[in-house]
Amino acid sequence: MTTTLPSPNAPEPAPIWPLIVFPTLKLVVQLATLGGYGIFRDELYYIACSERLAWGFVDHPPFSVAMLALARALFGDSLAVMRLLPALAGTALVLLIGLIARRLGTYHLTTRGSLAAQILAMTAAVLVPTYLGSHHIFSMNAFDQLIWAAVAYVLIGITTRAGAQQASWIVLGVLLGVGLLNKISVLWLGLGLGVGLLLTPQRVALRQRGPWLAAAIAGLLFLPHVIWQARHGWPTREFMANATGQKMLAVSPGAFISGQIDMLGGLPMASLAWLGLVYLLAAPDARRFRMLGWIYVTVATLLMLNGTSRPIYLAPATTWLLAAGSVACTSLLLRIRRPALRHAIAAIAFTSFVVRGALAVPFGLPILPIEGYIAYAERLGVAPSTEERKAIGVLPQFFADMHGWQAKVDAARQVVEALPPADRARACLFAQNYGVAGALEHLGSGVLPPVISGHNNYWLWGPGICTGEVMIFMGGDAEELRMLFEEVEPATTLDCGYCMPYENQQTIFVARRPRQPMSELLWTSAKHYD
Repeated sequence: MTTTLPSPNAPEPAPIWPLIVFPTLKLVVQLATLGGYGIFRDELYYIACSERLAWGFVDHPPFSVAMLALARALFGDSLAVMRLLPALAGTALVLLIGLIARRLGTYHLTTRGSLAAQILAMTAAVLVPTYLGSHHIFSMNAFDQLIWAAVAYVLIGITTRAGAQQASWIVLGVLLGVGLLNKISVLWLGLGLGVGLLLTPQRVALRQRGPWLAAAIAGLLFLPHVIWQARHGWPTREFMANATGQKMLAVSPGAFISGQIDMLGGLPMASLAWLGLVYLLAAPDARRFRMLGWIYVTVATLLMLNGTSRPIYLAPATTWLLAAGSVACTSLLLRIRRPALRHAIAAIAFTSFVVRGALAVPFGLPILPIEGYIAYAERLGVAPSTEERKAIGVLPQFFADMHGWQAKVDAARQVVEALPPADRARACLFAQNYGVAGALEHLGSGVLPPVISGHNNYWLWGPGICTGEVMIFMGGDAEELRMLFEEVEPATTLDCGYCMPYENQQTIFVARRPRQPMSELLWTSAKHYD
């Protein structure tokens, strides 16, 4: 691969204080809001998965769950411990975005220009509501964004350094392999990387061992999960097909593009990212970094053509656009020859940028009381939203899914305690989805009977010791249940407050005397991967 070494007259490196201050600020913000509105739906499921470690799960690979299991084993089972991991990942992401801006601006910005670009890039990284939300709860996304940014950083190094090429490709392969073990969507990144290599002068690298070595390493690391998928009948393929066809709302290309504005917290932040894309694809100074632009274009095109992809799916690739946009913005400002005018424009633009970003923070991070958030959203004209085919209440789904879990556990406990002792000893709980199942298991541990569900990996884990003789259904249809059991009676109605409407005011049923054995009666029809 052809490379260009730094000029002997290159400016002195910019000060490193922003690389300390902004990640620290990010960590403080995330730690200060660890509790938020409560535990999130997916976190309850990840806890259940962490207690049943495997090389794969129906809806995700094993890396993030293995990290959670390790953290719980070392530091305990608190919500704070679980959320410390994404907070640290977010802190590292802010640092990486600053480092990417530093690398991109090294060869054509002044020392002050490089410093300004880093400050702007990391300010954006701290304020983007999607990143704030991703780093508030435990999920694959926090690690995913970090890995994509790390890949971009390594690629920039590969294109600008004459030595250690093979070592850099090895690091890239490890990052891609770990990324795939965290989230299969890293395949999009791999495809974009291939397109980027083919469409830029960096294609000469394909004649060398580096890219092929990276691909081999990534494939070997990912292989155990592929074997797990094959042994279990490729459940993720079924999960993705069901989610696309039955669960996710249709998203037109126009809506997907406009969704980037909401994802990033407003037009100023989106404009910065789009400026970064133009810079990477067209600026003479960015010629050696074109590959990053083509990776983004490839992934964005793939997602738009899918028709149901969420705008947030582009968040990992936007990390380096924020850095590139900051370099481009700084470069444009430096072309203004009158210092007073340049400083005035920069101050006004940066102030408006920060103010608009700050206004969007409550939509990514639960920092307002519930009633305060509702009033705030109404004042700004932001309606509650969901990207699934579900009714929505007064809160967006992201916040609604942090409510009602203890209420579900308390209601289930009341029903269990009202059972005769003989029934209580044989009872099992059936949850309609993995969130409810995880809540009953985790929050009701040691108090509630065994919990089963047909949703995603709960179906693979099977009915366990549950015979079906006495079943407590957390929701469901009475007539359908009477086709399966001789006796079905409503026990109570669940009120979970600000939770998602489809889970609120659900009837809890007690069913007895199954008409057929559990394996024939319920489990064959309980499966739903979505």
